Amino acid sequence: MSTNRRPGIAILDEELPYPPDSGKRIRTLNLVRRLADRFRIVFIGHQGLGPEQTRDAEVFLRDHGIEPVVVECSVAVNGGPLFYGRLAANLLSPLPYSVQRHSTAQMQTAVRRMEIESRINLWQVEWTPYAQSLRGRVHSPWVVMAHNIESQIWRRYYETETNPLKKWYIGRQFRKYLDFERVIFNEAGEVIVVSEPDARLAHELYGRSEVEVVSNGVDIDHYLPGTTPRDSKAILYVGALFWRPNLDAVQVLLREVLPRVLAEEPDARLQVVGRDPPPWLAAEVARASNATLYPSVPDVRPFLQGCGLLAVPLRIGGGSRLKILEALACRCPVVSTSVGSEGLDLVDGRDYIRADDPAEMAAAIVRCIRDPRLANELARSGRDRILESYSWDPLAQRLGEIWETRLRTAARPGAPPRRPCGLSSGQIAEDRGWPAGSSSEEEIDSRGLA
Repeated sequence: MSTNRRPGIAILDEELPYPPDSGKRIRTLNLVRRLADRFRIVFIGHQGLGPEQTRDAEVFLRDHGIEPVVVECSVAVNGGPLFYGRLAANLLSPLPYSVQRHSTAQMQTAVRRMEIESRINLWQVEWTPYAQSLRGRVHSPWVVMAHNIESQIWRRYYETETNPLKKWYIGRQFRKYLDFERVIFNEAGEVIVVSEPDARLAHELYGRSEVEVVSNGVDIDHYLPGTTPRDSKAILYVGALFWRPNLDAVQVLLREVLPRVLAEEPDARLQVVGRDPPPWLAAEVARASNATLYPSVPDVRPFLQGCGLLAVPLRIGGGSRLKILEALACRCPVVSTSVGSEGLDLVDGRDYIRADDPAEMAAAIVRCIRDPRLANELARSGRDRILESYSWDPLAQRLGEIWETRLRTAARPGAPPRRPCGLSSGQIAEDRGWPAGSSSEEEIDSRGLA
């Protein structure tokens, strides 16, 4: 198809989705690069990477037929002397802190310019907070790719927080996200989620009757079983270590699970693999018995192919876990909490072992160490399930169909824009004190109050 006849899709996100070293980047990149021959895709992101990584990302996207647009502005980091001042200032805003933080004037200017100067037929918000940068600035239809139901994550932050002051603040963020998502999910032309449980939650919380599902997937030609025997006593944790749910999970492993395992299997070892670990986590791993940190590794596959099992003690999260899909594709046994395996069509006891508290998880890990036949059978069944349902190719095809349906709907003469609760966008903004797309400062995003 010639370039000038392909529909123009603009995707808005916090940064360019390369290198694929986090679950969100992996999902985004695997979907959009498979659609670049059918659509003219422009990817717009803040300057979130270093100069060298940004250049690499731009080259990679262009090589795959995607036009990158880097907004020369970095979103403020969660830390430093001004961080807590920004948190305090957000108490006066009706917007969640993460929405406020990412709604930069530079991004809003880039959106206006793209809407005026480029032939964009459809916008996609790749993370729900970025919908605030579109509101009131584009006339083209737009959809939300909700990798998580953000209010669900904040509810779980609230439920697991023990510090009274942090719990109070997180509770306010949770309520703000309920209000924000209710408006955004009803204004969007389409809401796309990653699992059927998230689709049901969007309906139950916000009355959104039509929610599309595009599951997470795995590159089954890239993630393959290893060719050498596994180390049955190597326990693996994988995850981006700047994200609060993963940090919470690692602390559970270090403080509550690993000591129980070592009491039964003294030679067991924990491998913690992930990018951007904070210094306090590196220090805690160094103090722990039989634990090693592997920060920012270039390729996680050798770990997935060589360990005895993947442990996923997540208590906080949403969406579904790519790390579990990748592990099972490598025929790696998995022990996970219900939150960790949420949204995946897997059967406890057949494809993985579910363990919802530290004692259960430790017992399941010891069981896999002592019974290699059980571990191998779980891994074999899990890989079969992945091959059956979680390849990226049909998932990208499904996303392309959703885009095409939205484009056809928007092209119909007299098709009305979607508005929430019978009110106009301006009324919603006015009623809640939200200037449509107001420019502002910074946030506690899902990476949290660390």
